Amino acid sequence: MTSVATAAPAISPVDREKTCPLLLRVFVNEGQHNLPDAYHRGRVPSSELQIYTWKDATLKELTNLIKDVYTTANAKDLSLAGTMFNFALAFPDKRGLFHFKEVGTTSVAHSGPDDKLTLSSCRLAIGDYMDVAVRVPAEDRRDRRVPMRRSGGERGYRARPY
Repeated sequence: MTSVATAAPAISPVDREKTCPLLLRVFVNEGQHNLPDAYHRGRVPSSELQIYTWKDATLKELTNLIKDVYTTANAKDLSLAGTMFNFALAFPDKRGLFHFKEVGTTSVAHSGPDDKLTLSSCRLAIGDYMDVAVRVPAEDRRDRRVPMRRSGGERGYRARPY
């Protein structure tokens, strides 16, 4: 049996001076992705960012744009070391129901394998939405203690179980 290796088509860089950008509607949610029902019958989530970009834009570029805009709007510091951005494409099927396709995860602190993924390599079609789940690291809870009553009137402390 012979195997035929097909090379992936090389993606040529877009001349950003001559090519018109596309409008990418990005919906950011903290903790998890928006539910598919949030995109039902023309409705969209309220946390919309409209980004004009090109199909050769990387997920890391989008991360930096979202981080800058979303931080100033919500007064949260998204530049913390453990902040993760999970990207998913939201697109409708023939019946108008929306589906998600996970495309990659980026981090603010370090580079990863998905940083260089472009919108065209994620197979973004004009009209698709980008749904982004932002996971901000939890506070350091090792030093937090909760008072605990013991029998005999003594007052002790125990660490929170979570």
